[in-house]
Amino acid sequence: MSLSPLQLCLLFSSALFCVGLIGALARSNTILVLLGVELMLNAANINFIAFWRYGPAPSPATGVLFVIFAIAVAAAEAAVGLALVIAVYRHRRSIQLQDANSLKG
Repeated sequence: MSLSPLQLCLLFSSALFCVGLIGALARSNTILVLLGVELMLNAANINFIAFWRYGPAPSPATGVLFVIFAIAVAAAEAAVGLALVIAVYRHRRSIQLQDANSLKG
């Protein structure tokens, strides 16, 4: 049984997505949850590139533009997420998700 390069890319991407999902759901540390979300976004980027590269007629920059847009969104998400973590830490002195259940001042 021989797998095509597209199938290998999709298999790798799904494994990376599963690791990110497990990391996001199983951790109580906020920063590790954000890292899990970033892994899931990177898995989606690998899918974009794989379908662009091994598609029927890859145009010069379609898949790459999708990935650049996704990386920009991921960078904005990381900046907002880390700003929220810093705000919760200043208020609660902890970055555990259980301690951030009430956001009232």
